[in-house]
Amino acid sequence: MSVTSTGQDRPELRRAIEEMAESGFTGVTLRVHDERGEWVGSAGVRKLGETAEPPANGYVRIGSNTKTFTATVVLRLVAEGAIGLDAPVADHLPGFGLDRRITVRMLLQHTSGVFNFTGEYYADGTFVPGIPATTAGREWVDNRFRTYRPEGLVRLALSKPARFEPGTDWSYSNTNYVLLRLLIERVTGRSLAEEMQRLILGPLGLSGTVVPDTGPEVPEPHARAYYRYEDAGRQETVDVTRQNPSWISTGGDMISTPRDLHTFVSALTGGRLLPAPLLAEMCRPHSKAGYGLGVFVQDVGGNGGTVITHNGGMAGHAALMYSTPDGGRTLTAALNYVDDAALSMAGAFRKATRGLVKEVFGGGQAGSPGAAGPTR
Repeated sequence: MSVTSTGQDRPELRRAIEEMAESGFTGVTLRVHDERGEWVGSAGVRKLGETAEPPANGYVRIGSNTKTFTATVVLRLVAEGAIGLDAPVADHLPGFGLDRRITVRMLLQHTSGVFNFTGEYYADGTFVPGIPATTAGREWVDNRFRTYRPEGLVRLALSKPARFEPGTDWSYSNTNYVLLRLLIERVTGRSLAEEMQRLILGPLGLSGTVVPDTGPEVPEPHARAYYRYEDAGRQETVDVTRQNPSWISTGGDMISTPRDLHTFVSALTGGRLLPAPLLAEMCRPHSKAGYGLGVFVQDVGGNGGTVITHNGGMAGHAALMYSTPDGGRTLTAALNYVDDAALSMAGAFRKATRGLVKEVFGGGQAGSPGAAGPTR
C-alpha cells in the first residue's frame, strides 16, 4: 500500500489513511491545516483495477456537506434582512400547504418534523421508503440519470405524515434543505447556484466548488465512485461516478475539493462569512443531536475541545469537513468506495472518522449522519 503525501512528515496521518484504504475505501485524500502547517496525503487508487492514486485535490461529491453551504447562504440572507430566522416558511412558500408553525430555523436545525423524502427510519425498526431512487439495489442504478424537481421532492414528503409536531423534537430530514433551496430562490428571484456564487463561492474564490443541479459530470481530476448490487444471484459492481444528483437536490448534491472545503469551513468558523451573532446561532447545538443550523457541534473528548463539522456521502463518494471553532485547525477529506444497499462501508467510515479526529484534534468522536452510502 503506497501513500503519497506533501508537507511535514506526519507518520500518524500517513498510517491513518493507509489503514482506511486497507479497510475497504478505494481511495482517500486527506488535507490537514494546523499549527504545524499544511499536510496533504492520498492512499488507495483512483480507479478499480488500476494503480494510480487519487488526485491530491480531486473533485468529489460532498453529500450532506451541501447543507452547511446552504445554511450559510440562508444566514447571509438573514443578515441582509431578506429572511427572518423565526419567520413562518409558509409566508414565502404558500403553495405547499406547509404547517404555519414551521420556521426557517426549524428547517435549518431539522426540528420541523417534515418527512424525509429519501425515506424514514423509525425507532421500532420500520422503514418508510421515499422516492424510488433511494430504495437502492438495481433500481438505484437504473434510476441514476432520472431528473427530479425539488418541488416534486417536497410534495412527496408532504404527502406523508409528519414525524412530530414542529419544534418538539429532532430528526434529520433532507426535505428541510430542499425547502430552504426553494425559499432562497423565492426570496431572491435567483437560482441557488447564483446566490451561492454571490455569497460564498465568489468571495472565497472557491473555483473548485460546483452546484450541479441536474448535470451528471464530476470535473476532472477525480477518483471513481462505485455501487454494488445483486442481480440474478450475482454481485454486480457499477461505476456510478456519473449520475444525475437531482434525486437528492440540496440535501447533498454539491461537488467540491478538499482544498475548497478547508477554505470554506475555516472562513465560516473564523467569522469571515457571517456576523458574529448569526455564527453563534449556527453553532448553538440542539440538545438531542448536537446539531446547530447546518453544522454538528461535537465535543471530541480528552483535550480536543469542540469541533464544528458536517460529513456527507453520495453513492460511492464522501467528504469530511471538520474545524476548530476559531477556524485555526481543519481536517477535510475526499473518500471513494464501493457503496451498496446495506451501507456496508458505514462501520469502516465511523471507525475512520474517529481515528482521524483523534489524530488531528485529540479526541475520538465519530462523524455525522448521512455520512456514508446514498444520502437517505
